[in-house]
Amino acid sequence: MTSQNAGGGNAILVINAGSSSLKFSVFRESGAGGLRVTINGQISGIGTEPKFEAKDAAKNPLAERVWAAGEPSDRTALLAFLLEWIEGRLDGAKLLAAGHRVVHGGTRHAAPVLLTPAVMEELESFIPLAPLHQPHNLAAIRALAEAHPELPQVACFDTAFHRGQPWQSQMFAIPRELTDEGVRRYGFHGLSYEYIARRLPELAPELADGRVVVAHLGSGASMCAIHAGRSVDSTMGFTALDGLPMGTRCGNIDPGVLIYLMRQKGMGADAIEKLLYNKSGLLGVSGLSNDMRALLDSEDPHAEEAVELFCFRIAKETGALAASMGGIDALVFTAGIGERSAPVRARVGDKLAWLGVILDPAANEANGPLISAPNSRIPVYVIPTDEEQMIALHSRKALETA
Repeated sequence: MTSQNAGGGNAILVINAGSSSLKFSVFRESGAGGLRVTINGQISGIGTEPKFEAKDAAKNPLAERVWAAGEPSDRTALLAFLLEWIEGRLDGAKLLAAGHRVVHGGTRHAAPVLLTPAVMEELESFIPLAPLHQPHNLAAIRALAEAHPELPQVACFDTAFHRGQPWQSQMFAIPRELTDEGVRRYGFHGLSYEYIARRLPELAPELADGRVVVAHLGSGASMCAIHAGRSVDSTMGFTALDGLPMGTRCGNIDPGVLIYLMRQKGMGADAIEKLLYNKSGLLGVSGLSNDMRALLDSEDPHAEEAVELFCFRIAKETGALAASMGGIDALVFTAGIGERSAPVRARVGDKLAWLGVILDPAANEANGPLISAPNSRIPVYVIPTDEEQMIALHSRKALETA
């Protein structure tokens, strides 16, 4: 199926659905085949008191609505409202498709896919691999299909960018039958890393074929080794729980700890899941907050320990990922903390002095893009990520090639 509306003025809706919220963006086609965002917004409080907010590209408010008690406000009704509101602002342009961030694509999907009932059935089989994310991603797809069955929908996977990794980066040392069943390292935040892999050569063409470590640091945090634009290794593994300490997630942990919790503390799977996903990370170490800004402002020694542990692990994983590529030619910070926290970047830079990393304090405070000093052996960049644009681009391509 080739889109017959590939001319200027068409639009793509991008959806990132969670358990109680739905973030959305609208991208319009611009010159030279580009896409520019024109609307951002979210519907929050789904299941309780839904609230709709939308802003234009300059973050000026466009609309707001709160659903009163008794009004139809299930996902299907909310998405029907959203589509009607968006189509009323397209000035006659056609909404070509809705692109969804879907956390897990399993081992088969190394690229976005146009959604069909058969594909949906397959994606539902991955729910055990991403139980906290996949059900909500798929619920939004089903609700939108019910509200607007004629609108094509595209799944864009957080795991897809990592599917070409060498087998060593994907396997655990466990019985092979478990590996064959899908117990392997998948890696996540792939849409973010793919955007950085496309953007970095524009800033530094000499790095197009280089060995780059990218640190996606936010409430969810991970790192990726990218060589010549392709994922080689990543810190997240079977789930988005592995790797770096995060806002409320523990990151890498000895599996023996889980056995200890079961035997000595009598904890079951649900209690352990809540501990590792919701009570650990920066929040667990500090006992105060999962917000890096609050921790940096605090004088509590436990807050300091949380920040220091976070930065220590970033530096440690940088070395490991460099080893996966046989060297490192650049380091990139991205996502909320990576893009906006100069103190975190400074600490990590100090810990990587052994690699020849020297940051320029003024450039670092200004958030880049190049934050390393001229005499730094390795250039260090801050590059804002844009997962939504990747989803929009992928969705349009999926329509054109289907």
